Amino acid sequence: MRSIILDTETTGMDPFAGDRIVEIGCIELHNHVPTGRSYQQYINPERAMSAAAQAVHGLSDEFLKKHPTFGEIVGAFLEFIGDAPLIIHNADFDMKFVNHHLAEFGFAPIPSPRVIDSLKVARQKFPGAPASLDALCKRFNIDNSNRTLHGALLDAELLAEVYLELIGGRQTGLDLLQPNMGSGAQAAGLRTPRPARLHPPLADEESAAHRKMVVGLKNPLWPVEGDI
Repeated sequence: MRSIILDTETTGMDPFAGDRIVEIGCIELHNHVPTGRSYQQYINPERAMSAAAQAVHGLSDEFLKKHPTFGEIVGAFLEFIGDAPLIIHNADFDMKFVNHHLAEFGFAPIPSPRVIDSLKVARQKFPGAPASLDALCKRFNIDNSNRTLHGALLDAELLAEVYLELIGGRQTGLDLLQPNMGSGAQAAGLRTPRPARLHPPLADEESAAHRKMVVGLKNPLWPVEGDI
């Protein structure tokens, strides 16, 4: 199953007040494990950066004006994410910007059922505990020492590790119940009667000794006769 970890950096908090995306970072996952493919793009917002936002991600007006606008990269961005589910930390914030920008250029919004909010997943799994990306890195012993400033690709890389831990770690793909196991009790992993008695490789004298020992027990767990 293909999915995409996505993160953005912006000029501020509200696209409806004129704030813009200035960086997009995406990591491709297959069965929740990074494939090595990624998409990263700095974007010229065509407006001034707020001091508060620059303090978060360190991206200046001078740096960003050398990069393409969202309209120039939207095709490549949509091609990379395809129709895969998107995994985003605090998804409401990022999707508010992404869908606002898509609408500006005549593209359909990404529907909310396609988006998995890892912040909500973390809060459900650890109620009342800090659920920021930094806090989750600390909880799962993920090295985030390079995160002195926010960056969309760096944060997406960290979230890929965090999300894997949130859903159960490296063994999430281990499925002992294979699709061809059938249905009913067998597919559910329930015990079914053995079709033929299993005869243990015991000598006759060993069986006789076991039978004698069991007969002398009160309410034995082992039957004297029957399947073992």
